[in-house]
Amino acid sequence: MAGVCTSLRDWCTSDHLWERHMKNKWGRIVGPAAYREWQFHVVSGKSSTFFNQDKQKGLMGYLIQLWPFALIRSSFSNISKKQSFPPVDSIMSWYLALESGKFWFPAQVYNRENGHIGFMLSCYDAELSYDQRTDTFQARYPPHGRRASAIETGVTWDRLRAPPVDTSPHDLHISDCLNELKIGDQIEIQWRRNKEFPYGWWYGVVGHLETCDGNANYCRCHDSDTLVLEFNQYTLGSRWRRTTVSRKDHREEGNEADGFYGGFRKLCGKEEISMWKKLWPSEALE
Repeated sequence: MAGVCTSLRDWCTSDHLWERHMKNKWGRIVGPAAYREWQFHVVSGKSSTFFNQDKQKGLMGYLIQLWPFALIRSSFSNISKKQSFPPVDSIMSWYLALESGKFWFPAQVYNRENGHIGFMLSCYDAELSYDQRTDTFQARYPPHGRRASAIETGVTWDRLRAPPVDTSPHDLHISDCLNELKIGDQIEIQWRRNKEFPYGWWYGVVGHLETCDGNANYCRCHDSDTLVLEFNQYTLGSRWRRTTVSRKDHREEGNEADGFYGGFRKLCGKEEISMWKKLWPSEALE
């Protein structure tokens, strides 16, 4: 009987089983940065603070509550004296920590602060914690200069993603696509209001130079060292509608009036592009 119970325990806590659960529920919003944060808690011995078995719900709560019953009770009692349940470095433990709401992990939020007009079609880094009761998240954003950290509640799953690049929001992303960008390519570019602020990622498209009439037969914009970026969510004539950057030796460019533009990401995946389209504002912004 003890052998059966041990086998059942091993199966119920196996990474193979929980990897599937993790991918299905959390795979789109937890990435390498979130995993590193979890590993830090494991190594520092803080991971046990996330578990409160009385409040666990869903599949993992069912397993924890079911374990001591019937024939498993006595066997588990012996097992639990020898090792922690679940193992602290297991995927199951990470899953439980995420579900607990006590584990804050790094991710990115589209249209931060409830779609504040100043952040439309942007994506900003934040620390998130899950609220199992409402199936939403609390987002804690980094301080903006002297402005205190902003906190947003009720953030829904569809506004979240794992960071697509491993670049700190305070660092310039090194772009590797500048020379290949051509008219109509969709991009994300780092932008910040001033140098005390962290970067956010903003959606835009590559446009034509002012000297080009847009005729594909004569367009030579791709040969120019100047790259035009258009942010068509803004009205024609808006100061935010259009900007230019250099393809060569690109560094942060800008000023205190218009903000500072950083690194680029070329968007290739249909899912990434469709996400930005879903967020498109109903009216052009000023």
